[in-house]
Amino acid sequence: MSTATKSTAHAPAPLTAVWLVVEGLWAWYRRNWRSSAVSSVLEPVLFLLALGFGFGSQIQPSAATGGLDYVAYLAPALVVASAVQTSAFEATYPVLAAFKWKRTFIGIASTPVAPAQIAYGQLLWIALRVAVSSTAFLVIATVLGAVTSVGVVGSLLVAVLTAMAFAAPVVAYSATLETEGQQFTAIFRFVVVPMTVFAGTFFPVDQLPVWVRPLVWVTPMWHGTELSRAAAFGAGELLAVLGHLLFLGALVVLGARFAVRTFTRRLEV
Repeated sequence: MSTATKSTAHAPAPLTAVWLVVEGLWAWYRRNWRSSAVSSVLEPVLFLLALGFGFGSQIQPSAATGGLDYVAYLAPALVVASAVQTSAFEATYPVLAAFKWKRTFIGIASTPVAPAQIAYGQLLWIALRVAVSSTAFLVIATVLGAVTSVGVVGSLLVAVLTAMAFAAPVVAYSATLETEGQQFTAIFRFVVVPMTVFAGTFFPVDQLPVWVRPLVWVTPMWHGTELSRAAAFGAGELLAVLGHLLFLGALVVLGARFAVRTFTRRLEV
């Protein structure tokens, strides 16, 4: 459909158009959710059991864990790590598939829904996916006794923010690709996995060599982990919290703008 033809069609309100994109993604997901349940919910729960209650039972509360049991120290960080991992997957293969193999976005773009609205719909969908899986994990963690206060609700919000700070730029990048190649493998192998291991999820960053720490400080997962623990434990200095929020918020805004640009460039006719 030409741009002139689309402009004369009855276009839905912008927010309605974005929500229609989300509904379309949900229609597919509700029939296929079991395929992602293991990675987004069960896997972090197994990490919590193995490392928090298993390995963590050998770790005594100390200054490194804020005087807390290791499982309580781990839970707020693990929800952030699992949220980023979920968002990383949703921002890569499904986005490329919707352009190249399923051609879902191509079909939507032939309607009055604009490319920018498709991009925002995809980002909103990822945020909702992360929110649901993170909520499920925190409910299970609470039942297991790994949650120490209601401040963990703040950890949930932080997990979604951190996930989107990572996902938004990756969605923008995925929209530029014509084939998978090794790009997505590199993102998981050289970005997601190192962030999970070294960005403060399992042990304090100050235990790393001094030259490694600046690399950790520029990762969204470190900022999210610090914020999540501050929310869960009612700790954290005001300026540090504001700095973490500003960093993550900037990544979301910039990533969303680039996503709109790459979606528009690929879908406008």
